[in-house]
Amino acid sequence: MLDEGDKIKKRLLNTCKTIAVVGLSDNPRRPSFRIASYLQNQGYRIGPGNPSVTEVMGEKAYPHLREVPGPVDLVSVFRRQGVKEIIQSASEAGIPAVWVQPGIECSDASVQLAGDKQIELIKGVCIMAEHNYLSRQPMD
Repeated sequence: MLDEGDKIKKRLLNTCKTIAVVGLSDNPRRPSFRIASYLQNQGYRIGPGNPSVTEVMGEKAYPHLREVPGPVDLVSVFRRQGVKEIIQSASEAGIPAVWVQPGIECSDASVQLAGDKQIELIKGVCIMAEHNYLSRQPMD
């Protein structure tokens, strides 16, 4: 049986179609590439957010979150700094959810901003691992 947090994550993953991946590397050895590749293989459209590359996984990369063509349903964050600014940009772009990967600092101010902006914030758990687990669980 899923707890409330798992139900929220499962609902997000079930309704999501487009994921902007901030900090997506074009290096296949990097976790961001492997995880985004997994998500793409699961049928999600990936919008790479990285000013240092022009294309990743066959998708045009965008230097700013606001430039990723929408609608974007969720932002997955791999960038080590600037989570608060990413949440602010997600709010300005009308993106309803931000998923901060494990090991990425998510300050109390970032959590507060997400709450103030009514952004669903998931943090500290891997989107790939959660998708793999939750896709096999009934909602109940």
